[in-house]
Amino acid sequence: MLTLNGVTVSFGSVPVLRNVSFALKQGETVAFVGRNGAGKTTTLRTIMGFTKNGGELLFDGRDLNKVESHLRPGLGIGYAPEDRRLFSRFTVEENILLPARVASLTAAETERRLGRVYDILPELKDMAKRPAGSVSGGQGKMVALGRALMIATRLILLDEPFQGLAPVLANRYAEALRRLRDADPNLALIITESNPHLLRSFAERIITIERGEIATDVPNTDVAA
Repeated sequence: MLTLNGVTVSFGSVPVLRNVSFALKQGETVAFVGRNGAGKTTTLRTIMGFTKNGGELLFDGRDLNKVESHLRPGLGIGYAPEDRRLFSRFTVEENILLPARVASLTAAETERRLGRVYDILPELKDMAKRPAGSVSGGQGKMVALGRALMIATRLILLDEPFQGLAPVLANRYAEALRRLRDADPNLALIITESNPHLLRSFAERIITIERGEIATDVPNTDVAA
């Protein structure tokens, strides 16, 4: 479904990604792990079209380098950045609905997708009318996940979703991801994380990136067992 082949990214004269290559199958969940600065976020931003890159990016056989960044969500790709980027004056539900409005989804389809979000993240329904600026950082990550789910029909990219979460919220977030996998087995996920142990219970593969290069790409034996 998604293929990166020899992808390179440099910021000025500094190389950030060096010959990054991997493929993602439909419905697969991959933990993309590495230390801070290893290139995890840059890889996701490159998939979304936010960097200038060399190499090949294919999505369902289509050359993503020929698709403008603002059109890539329309391919069914959802993205939840590490810093959430919520509109604080909008309500939680208004933030979640933004991608549907930008994509001009019908009212019926918007309602269907919102119901899916609330099924997977029921706490968001309780917070729906609250200003997004009033939620905690951990709750904000839940909102960002819900917003990404509104547009993600094929692939969802989650950047450091567990970073800074208290253990209780981290467990709730992990439970939501398990519900998502059960509810939509055809949806593929790439989840970046510094600590791979947080993803061992549901990621089928673990890709490790070091200094902008893929170091290992192995099955997760915890899930395979």
